[in-house]
Amino acid sequence: MKRFYFAIHLFLALVFSTAGVVARESLVYFGTYTGAKSKGIYMSRFDPATGKLSAAGLAAETQSPSFLALHPDGRFLYAVGESSLLGESKQGGVSAFAIAPDGKLKLLNTQPSGGTGPCHLAVDAKGRFVFTANYGSGSVAALPIRKDGSLESPAAMMQHSGSSMNRQRQGGPHAHCVNLSPDQQFLLACDLGLDRVMIYRLGGAAHALAANDPPFATITPGSGPRHLAFDPRGKFVYVVNELSSTVTVFAYDAKRGALREVQTISTLPKNLNKQSWCSEIAVHPSGRFVYASNRGQDSIAVFTVDGPSGRLTLVEQQPTQGRTPRHFALDPTGRWLLAENQDSDSVVVFRVEPKTSALVPTGQRLDVPPPVCAVFLETPSRP
Repeated sequence: MKRFYFAIHLFLALVFSTAGVVARESLVYFGTYTGAKSKGIYMSRFDPATGKLSAAGLAAETQSPSFLALHPDGRFLYAVGESSLLGESKQGGVSAFAIAPDGKLKLLNTQPSGGTGPCHLAVDAKGRFVFTANYGSGSVAALPIRKDGSLESPAAMMQHSGSSMNRQRQGGPHAHCVNLSPDQQFLLACDLGLDRVMIYRLGGAAHALAANDPPFATITPGSGPRHLAFDPRGKFVYVVNELSSTVTVFAYDAKRGALREVQTISTLPKNLNKQSWCSEIAVHPSGRFVYASNRGQDSIAVFTVDGPSGRLTLVEQQPTQGRTPRHFALDPTGRWLLAENQDSDSVVVFRVEPKTSALVPTGQRLDVPPPVCAVFLETPSRP
């Protein structure tokens, strides 16, 4: 069995090391918090051969598009609006945009998010639904996607209830992310307020969301699960916990949609004398590395993965050369990592060392008004 996993990792390493040969230029869209500096979604061009980004330009004006997701066919982009986009009560919104040939975005429509304070979204592989996590109300919702890429109002909504031990942050439910399983049969949602990863079965139309059996997995009280990521094989789920600055590793049962805890490991150095909170987590395309960001300590924690068990070993905490790395993103080749420093208005480029997983500063820095999300869209091949 060990030889089998070694062979897989060797193959992926070879693919990773040669990815730049066939890689295409990408567009990178940056979600922001709007205000004095930002007007909405910004765009840059990324060269995977050099890791260079072009100057950022405004792609679309919209209110606080703090998280973005692409349609699987690459023609549409979706954005949450944490403040009300609809001018009604405190209801959050989700906006649909068409992507023009030059990368600019054209607003198609905006629909209610199914709750307040939407902060995360995901699109299924067939482009049928946009799923949203509403932090303020502690709910998740499913919005059908029309053929033209625009959105319908929520077809299904699941309201969470309860609390956990941190009175300031966990007095009620706070859904913080939604992620689809690799086989598209389940939706997993981190609820920071409940210390739970909620699990839903997926269907169609009004039955887009249904409670699974088991309906959730628990995290150590006070941890505050924020975001999660599947490994490429769909065997493990990695949850980053905002309040405890840890990563919890779960073995994933794809048939039942069930999670079994394997390990919990800190993202921070020992004896750190300042406050810090985790934010984003990502698994390298090879499945060999996991990355998690620390806000306060202002670093990306780098882990290697033991293939058979999924367990993590800490390699380093690489400073992000800015303040408050709310999000980061790996490019499609897996050769580069972009750290978005919210309180420094900067995006910093790192090279991923293929043998050790370490992040190597490239000296490249892009000015973006408070960046809080980034997504890559590979452009069509040129003749």
